[in-house]
Amino acid sequence: MCIRYLGFILLWFPGGVTQSCSAPSLDHGFFAPKQEIYSHGKKLTYTCNDGYKPAEKSWWVTSTCENGKWSHQPQCIDESFCAEPNIPNGKYTKIQTGWYKVGATIRIRCDQGYEHKNQAVTARCQDGAWTTLPICEKSINACSEPPKIQHAVIINQEYQEVFAVDSEVQYECEDGFTTEGGDTKNFIYCLSGTWTKGPTCVRAKSDTGSDGSAGGHTTSTVSIITSFIITVDNCGRLPHVPNGDVGEQGQMFLKYQCSSYYKHVGPEKVTCNSDGTWSPLPTCEAAFCALDPAQYPESNLRPGLGVQYIKEGETKNIPCIWDRMSMPVKCINRQIISRNRCKDIVRGATAA
Repeated sequence: MCIRYLGFILLWFPGGVTQSCSAPSLDHGFFAPKQEIYSHGKKLTYTCNDGYKPAEKSWWVTSTCENGKWSHQPQCIDESFCAEPNIPNGKYTKIQTGWYKVGATIRIRCDQGYEHKNQAVTARCQDGAWTTLPICEKSINACSEPPKIQHAVIINQEYQEVFAVDSEVQYECEDGFTTEGGDTKNFIYCLSGTWTKGPTCVRAKSDTGSDGSAGGHTTSTVSIITSFIITVDNCGRLPHVPNGDVGEQGQMFLKYQCSSYYKHVGPEKVTCNSDGTWSPLPTCEAAFCALDPAQYPESNLRPGLGVQYIKEGETKNIPCIWDRMSMPVKCINRQIISRNRCKDIVRGATAA
């Protein structure tokens, strides 16, 4: 009777069904142990004949059967060829074969937050080895991992050790906690190697205790609330909010809107209480940066512009002393962010 192997067999383990691997095909080399079928998790070691080398980095290599596939396909290549290099904190375009012929050149792109050391960006395969491989080192303006903040977690961002300048991450407070401004989310930014100040998450104020009683006091009596909301006409003159105006007035409430370059903080609606007092008012906090080019003569900004105002989160191009050139300036957390470079408005070129 003739038995033909189909490349894998199914094995049953307590954790479920797994697949075994058939022996790999290896030209110009050999492996051990020599078997026709390898069970899941089984390892083999291989090496290459004279004039050849593994497509990995050592003269002997181990590969593992992982659910019907080898962790990497054993392969022997000509000694003059180059294996894929490992570039910490850098990337390059890889080819399908996994190895490069003599004379092949690769270009390295450093990850965000890293830059090329000594300006070297390419490497060339020569006699089985790469000429000086580029090194990606942490940029002087990059930031390390963001700080851990009590009762908060970073959202919408995978973990990484280094962040490029101008990076932003967002924190969200734990349930039952808010920032001091009343928000539950807050951004911080990487500026010149340092993170801006993060939020402070404090326990949200509540008028009801854990036992359901008012103010958290344990009592068997029920307080009678004598103050209730009435029409806004009963409170007389409308309250003044600095840098804000009444944007909407209903019969039972007021809504305030802040002036340009200011942000609304606090309650959305203001109501009139039965005792003739107003409910807590919102505030309009400054949300802009002020830049006076005259204070930075070394920046090459055009003199005589006067103070420039930039809204929070926006970028404004400030004219430079050269025609058609400007410097992009961004306002983040009321701090001015700029690379101190004047750029061609049309072409995007940078002035020296």
